[in-house]
Amino acid sequence: MKAAVKTALHERQCQHKTSRLDNDTAQELMRSIDAGWSMSDDGEEIRRNFRFKNYYQTIAFVNALAWVSHQQDHHPDLEVGYNRCVVHYSTHSVGGLSENDFICAARIDLLVSADS
Repeated sequence: MKAAVKTALHERQCQHKTSRLDNDTAQELMRSIDAGWSMSDDGEEIRRNFRFKNYYQTIAFVNALAWVSHQQDHHPDLEVGYNRCVVHYSTHSVGGLSENDFICAARIDLLVSADS
């Protein structure tokens, strides 16, 4: 019998039917995304602050993030400034975090991994 292979988060697809994660599962998934992400104290969202050299790079990142969000049909809240973008993920339909939030976070991590 073959051992089950766990698919990396960035290779998974967001699901329309999803459920709220318990705290232990959310903490486990936090270890699967970049350490720059943090979870709110109430466990209802994850966020990451991205920094860039200038406005053009910031907006290029936002546009790439918008494409990923559209493809996954899962959209974050954003705070955008001249050289920064704060990304907030939460699944409003479940009132907290779902696996979709972590899938998108992992995909967004890939957008900036070349710059790291």
